[in-house]
Amino acid sequence: MAVDQGFVQFVKDQIDNAGEISHRMMFGGCTVYCNGKVVALICDDQLFVKPTEAGRAYIGEPKEAPAYEGAKISFLIEDGLDDADWLTGLVAVTEQSLPKPKARKKKKKK
Repeated sequence: MAVDQGFVQFVKDQIDNAGEISHRMMFGGCTVYCNGKVVALICDDQLFVKPTEAGRAYIGEPKEAPAYEGAKISFLIEDGLDDADWLTGLVAVTEQSLPKPKARKKKKKK
């Protein structure tokens, strides 16, 4: 699951207007956040958006695939990567459909 940093930056630049965009490299892939919520994964230089009903309605008939072996099914975005407005809209409706992230419990000091 190699990820080209140039591709990660390209995706971030495309969706920059969707909200506060950040990413974290993990397990050979990249997790993309919008306003603190996980909205997508980048694996093998492919964009996988978290599936939501709003996202499905926005895309129409999404191509679905797992980001990696054993992963849940996501929307594989192949067409539309070059259309910043469309991709921003998809990420925005996805983020709005997702629940707020749960607060992490702080470990007690011994």
